[in-house]
Amino acid sequence: MEHGDRILVLDFGSQTTQLIARRVRELHVYSEIKPFNVSLAEIKGFHPKGIILSGGPASVYDEGAPKVSPELFALGVPVLGICYGMQLMTHLLGGRVEKSAKREYGPAELEIIRNEDLFYGLKKGGRYRVWMSHGDRVETPAPGFYTLAKSEHSPYAALKHEEKPLFGVQFHPEVAHTEIGREVLANFVLRICGAKPTWTMKSFIEKVVAELKAQIGPEEKVICALSGGIDSTVTAVLVHRAIGDRLVCIFVNNGLLRKGEAESVLTVMKKLGLNVRYVDATEKFLSRLKGVTDPEEKRRIIGHTFIEIFEEEAKKVGNVTYLAQGTLYPDVIESVSFKGPSATIKSHHNVGGLPERMQLKLIEPLRELFKDEVREIARELGLPEDIIYRQPFPGPGLAIRILGEVTPERLVILREADAIVLEEMKKSGWYRKVWQSFAVLLPVRTVGVMGDYRTYEYVVAIRCVDSVDAMTADWTRLPYDLLARLSNRIINEVRGVNRVVYDISSKPPATIEWE
Repeated sequence: MEHGDRILVLDFGSQTTQLIARRVRELHVYSEIKPFNVSLAEIKGFHPKGIILSGGPASVYDEGAPKVSPELFALGVPVLGICYGMQLMTHLLGGRVEKSAKREYGPAELEIIRNEDLFYGLKKGGRYRVWMSHGDRVETPAPGFYTLAKSEHSPYAALKHEEKPLFGVQFHPEVAHTEIGREVLANFVLRICGAKPTWTMKSFIEKVVAELKAQIGPEEKVICALSGGIDSTVTAVLVHRAIGDRLVCIFVNNGLLRKGEAESVLTVMKKLGLNVRYVDATEKFLSRLKGVTDPEEKRRIIGHTFIEIFEEEAKKVGNVTYLAQGTLYPDVIESVSFKGPSATIKSHHNVGGLPERMQLKLIEPLRELFKDEVREIARELGLPEDIIYRQPFPGPGLAIRILGEVTPERLVILREADAIVLEEMKKSGWYRKVWQSFAVLLPVRTVGVMGDYRTYEYVVAIRCVDSVDAMTADWTRLPYDLLARLSNRIINEVRGVNRVVYDISSKPPATIEWE
């Protein structure tokens, strides 16, 4: 898809590379991430209005340190190096990078020496809070570069070339902790690169619907696996706008959904006018999960069973040419990370493998978007708020929130506890403030007292995290009175539970889900 002016972000392994691309898109300019070792020919073919070199964990002197060709800086395209990107630019163009006398990690005070270019509109001599994360620093700028800003431990915290459009900053403008981050990136993207802010979700919808109409033949059918989540729902609505009822959505109830979820999803999809085939496969999934305790085996069984059922239903539809999926841009980035695919932490339940098995072509209308952009599209499409703000829910469902064997009895307990968590989070106004909030059923029983009787029942853990994209997450500091209500209601209303605990682990080292 053509996007007008665009900014290329080269990834050197920083944990905040995705944030750079997202911040640029917030300026309504399309940005795309590619690995640092992409060829010069591909960079030229991308026709970027500007290039941003991300930070990264390496030192420019490390053996095998990620590098770019020095020719990149002679393309005449504005380049902004961030942290490692700035050090690499300095190193390749003849400057000197050394270990910093004192490493800077976290907040630092930046003093602006020249309020031009990157710092246009800011106060000369002004001091601003920025976020640093580096062990090396520029000791001697490359020939032709002069200083725009400094910090206590970085005399060259921002640099500019006197003739070429080359810039570097030692701090991270993409993170929220840098108070002038938006201004710095806006100055680079809009003023220095001259990129026009034409990237909007309204224009994206118009383009993608037109492209789908042109791509899908007049007699061809498309199937879509519907979960009720925002990604698959937005995908389905976009395809439906293009081809109407030749899109057939398949909603499989695996018996591992939350309380009342199947009914509410079907109600919403009916209101949206989607053509949905509902399959209740609860018995098949639960019988295959009987006696299984290993998390990966659970995921494998659920994934394979889903594909089997999906294939059966697709055959009933007949004349299917395409499979529509709600793949997002972070999924694409992860598959081509800066040094190849990331290590597998756990397998994921999706419809991977289906296109090859069923000889289908893939349609992924959201593969260029971040989650917040998908939410914006959902608003543009007029989707209900329950869909727009629905928290992520794993493909394997409650199976990976029940540690140990999945049984009908344990599913009932977890559903009731989870329903209370969601109800109280929404009632208190915390539901939209957090990334995810849910209950987990632990495979342990503890002694308790209810009335005059001794009990020996299950433990429920509450998991609630703050995150931007689920790649990292921190546990949410919920108010004590809310935690008290959650505990009190679960213990009093859910038969089989006599203890509630709160998970205060961050990711990393923990994961968001327990399995």
